[in-house]
Amino acid sequence: MKRLCKAVHDYLMMRRGLGFKMARHEVCLLDFVAFLERKRSPHITVKLALEWATQHTHHTPGEWATRLTIVRGFARHWSATDPLTEVPPLGLLPFRPQRAQPHFYSHQEIRELLSAAKTRPSIDPLRPWTYYCLFGLLAVTGLRLGEALNLRIGDIDWSENLLTIRGAKFGKSRLVPLHASTCRVLADCAKRRDRRFGARTEGPFLVNQNGTGWTKARCTGRSTPCHGRLGCVARMTAADRACTIFGTDLRSRRCCAGTATARTPKDVCQSCLPTSGTHMSPTPIGI
Repeated sequence: MKRLCKAVHDYLMMRRGLGFKMARHEVCLLDFVAFLERKRSPHITVKLALEWATQHTHHTPGEWATRLTIVRGFARHWSATDPLTEVPPLGLLPFRPQRAQPHFYSHQEIRELLSAAKTRPSIDPLRPWTYYCLFGLLAVTGLRLGEALNLRIGDIDWSENLLTIRGAKFGKSRLVPLHASTCRVLADCAKRRDRRFGARTEGPFLVNQNGTGWTKARCTGRSTPCHGRLGCVARMTAADRACTIFGTDLRSRRCCAGTATARTPKDVCQSCLPTSGTHMSPTPIGI
């Protein structure tokens, strides 16, 4: 089994080198190798892969299919080295998840969400302000949920009003300009955090009641990212939905000078959202 364990680590290293995060794969594949050892099987078989994937009866069919997919990918890779490897065929555990229905928040809904977050009863006095900061940040910047939760203290440049998003999709990083009103809210949240847990120069920006970072599971109460109403806060980009969050008019965004590659005759970046009818100075507000 040491050979298979080494093969798993080599497989994960190769895939991560290609840009895949493989968040669940290492735990699942090492557990599968341990399962093969208990079954005293030196080779991957379809029967054992199916038995391992469905061994937890409390899991959903979607979870079973995911586990089998993880094994299938490794088995396909390992079959080039071990010809006795059996690759689980596609469709062995058919499952088609229901596509989430997108929801675009209206200005009133976002106001109500932020108000409810700030007044949320909690034994932790910092938690309502953390939710308020998180939801507002998603609305005005368009960050993905995981990007907002993974923010570090050093990722905010207070002098330039810039947010650095590190290791995002495909492992890329980017800069997100912030409106001054957004920075004020973030600074207020940081002061409340430091009063509770002491001043710090590094670590997660948004913390839980233990002073450690939030995860998607903690934030949404689910083991996977929320694709419902919470996840759609960051997707409220319709030009006809003007909304003021942290003092920012979401319909009046303009690009930061020097960040655009193409501009219209009115000096508005072609890649930015349409602006409102009111003349606004080109203040960097978000992406």
